[in-house]
Amino acid sequence: MVLYEKAPAKVNLLLDVLGKRPDGYHEVEMVMTTVDLFDRIELCPLEEDCIQITLESRFVPCDERNLAYKAAEAFKKTYHIDSGIHIKIEKNIPVSAGLGGGSSDAAAVLRGMNRLWSLNIPHAELAELGATIGSDIPFCVHGKTALARGRGEQLQPLAAPPACWVVLAKLDIGVSSRTIFEQLEVRNLEHPDLSGMLRAIEAKQFSGVCARLGNVLESVTLQVYPEVAKLKERMNQLGADGVLMSGSGPTIYGLVEHEAKARRLYNGLRGFCDEVHVVRMLG
Repeated sequence: MVLYEKAPAKVNLLLDVLGKRPDGYHEVEMVMTTVDLFDRIELCPLEEDCIQITLESRFVPCDERNLAYKAAEAFKKTYHIDSGIHIKIEKNIPVSAGLGGGSSDAAAVLRGMNRLWSLNIPHAELAELGATIGSDIPFCVHGKTALARGRGEQLQPLAAPPACWVVLAKLDIGVSSRTIFEQLEVRNLEHPDLSGMLRAIEAKQFSGVCARLGNVLESVTLQVYPEVAKLKERMNQLGADGVLMSGSGPTIYGLVEHEAKARRLYNGLRGFCDEVHVVRMLG
């Protein structure tokens, strides 16, 4: 039996950091939503008690360092699965991009193994298990749109944001989230308008969402990587209605209401960076 799961990318409409926690993580408030750029996960049970991962990417490991591997290992241990699993990952989401690709792959593995062995485990329980592996995995288990608090594992579902096009642009660099968080000076941050963002989403007000986009990690990433700052400036020059960095970067995205404008942004960015995607919001 072979089973398939989609693993959608996410973008942060808002990302705020409130302080450092005793456990070493940062206390965050994030509004996240999914977009229709997917990795494709193929799951096949094995008689031998092992975990195998195959994928064609020189940037992503196929061993226990991979979040999908860790998810499968945790699932097998927690639910006493003695047979093995082969996981094939078709990567379409850019790697180390702030789009949650690895976390979404891990979440898809948890959902898929649940289906494969017909265990009917609630998504809330899978999300708790995912939180032991990575902070974005609980959101990726549920998908859609949510406000995430704590270190990202405390989720409050939100209404879908207003329908629009999302133009994603990623330079050929990788950014370490840990490095960016380590350099963040929380006491000097200008915090984004969370309550205003929540009202705009609830009201399906596109202009309100664009006006309240905010990500405090830009204060570090745009300094450390000036080319990302130039990419954001380029996106603004091309006329996107709202522009923000997703996660710790380096992906910059622009929101627009109409496909024709999204295509103009795409054409204007193709000479600026190699990876450009025009997608829709799913959340």
